[in-house]
Amino acid sequence: MRPAPICATMLVLALAACQPVRPDAPPAAAATAAVPADDNLNAVLWVQRSAEYRALLEQAYRAATDKLDAALADPQWNALVEGEREGDGAGLKPAVVLDIDETVLDNSPYQARLVRDGGEYSDPSWDAWVEERKARAVPGVVEFARAANARGITLVYISNRAVHLTEATLDNLRAEGLPVEGEDVFLGLGLKVPGCEQHGSEKDCRRILASRKYRVLMQFGDQLGDFVRIGDNTPARHQALLERHRDWFGSRWWILPNPTYGGWEPALFDNNWKQPREARRAAKRAALETAP
Repeated sequence: MRPAPICATMLVLALAACQPVRPDAPPAAAATAAVPADDNLNAVLWVQRSAEYRALLEQAYRAATDKLDAALADPQWNALVEGEREGDGAGLKPAVVLDIDETVLDNSPYQARLVRDGGEYSDPSWDAWVEERKARAVPGVVEFARAANARGITLVYISNRAVHLTEATLDNLRAEGLPVEGEDVFLGLGLKVPGCEQHGSEKDCRRILASRKYRVLMQFGDQLGDFVRIGDNTPARHQALLERHRDWFGSRWWILPNPTYGGWEPALFDNNWKQPREARRAAKRAALETAP
């Protein structure tokens, strides 16, 4: 567009200055405040709004359902690695082990609140969310649970929700139609396992506990630590575990998509959450691969 002649511009400005101000006129719109970038915005939106996310979940649970009969029929079938089970499970009741968050229950509203408010995870805000008992079942899991239950398979929930959240968690699971065969099927963080030393949030002791009562046919989770002990939380360690157990994915182990959080993230900044947010972000940006 060509600029208006100077004289014309001055005339327009003079006329505008002479216009009376209506007493009922709305206030002038304030300049929109800049919203800081949030690393989780697209991830949370993808979980909540994309058909692809739903398709991935339903695909995984449907495929797992198709393998239940074969797993039941094979007495040697066991989804726990050696060292994380006691015995071969022969004669024990069959079970599947499931993580809860982003595997059975969708906590994206909690993540969305953090994005909206510019906040970060904290134990008090997380506990308050769990106590709401409003997380919805992820796509496909209820149908899988019903199929497993119909075959006499127990669902065991090994979660890093703390044990003081047991009641709220079980209420939420039941409300969403997930089978809960007593409180002892919830093995939360902080549960003491006789004969096994707990290391942080690792789940190996609780998997050992499950193996004392059940033959575990399958495991479900959204992070590698839901299947096997991680140890040193580094990208190299994650990759090594994937290579070692690659053949179990899609048969004994079923991993679900979760781009919103996970052990992979702190592994990129030396697991140091005490660093300022921008320092952590800088480390993640530095980890980007920009060349093939």
